[in-house]
Amino acid sequence: MNCKINIVLFEPQIPQNTGNIARTCAVTGASLHLVKPMGFEIDDKKLKRAGLDYWHELDIKYYDSTSQFLEIHKDKKLFFFTTKGKKVYSEEQYRGEIFLIFGREDKGIDESILNEHYSSCVRVPMRENLRSLNLSNTVAIAVYEALRQNDFEALKTDGALTKY
Repeated sequence: MNCKINIVLFEPQIPQNTGNIARTCAVTGASLHLVKPMGFEIDDKKLKRAGLDYWHELDIKYYDSTSQFLEIHKDKKLFFFTTKGKKVYSEEQYRGEIFLIFGREDKGIDESILNEHYSSCVRVPMRENLRSLNLSNTVAIAVYEALRQNDFEALKTDGALTKY
């Protein structure tokens, strides 16, 4: 079964993180959804530098608020990545069209949203008493798990090395 991956950033604050995530989206074919307010302008040089020359490869959608995003996509498969999740991200099944949702670098996803979608909250395991992984690293982990579960179907190419 094919998997359509959507990466959602609620109120991203650090342009370099968003640029790195945009690059991950470009090379994997994931769509990027940016939810305002953001801590930078989309033409920020730091953002563009981190995304390098992949901007023309992106499918980007913008939303004015988290409530607007949630209303539009209320009937979709939503996975909320949070350090507060009980389930480990790899325990989920990523099939069909999915939305992998991430919060602000400094605050995460609002607790009222997490409570409303409790059964869809997942976490990346890490040592106790440490705050969290970098946002762009967490997104890459999540995207590649969804791709792995679908046998990397979206990335099938004949460009593999045959000799070193």
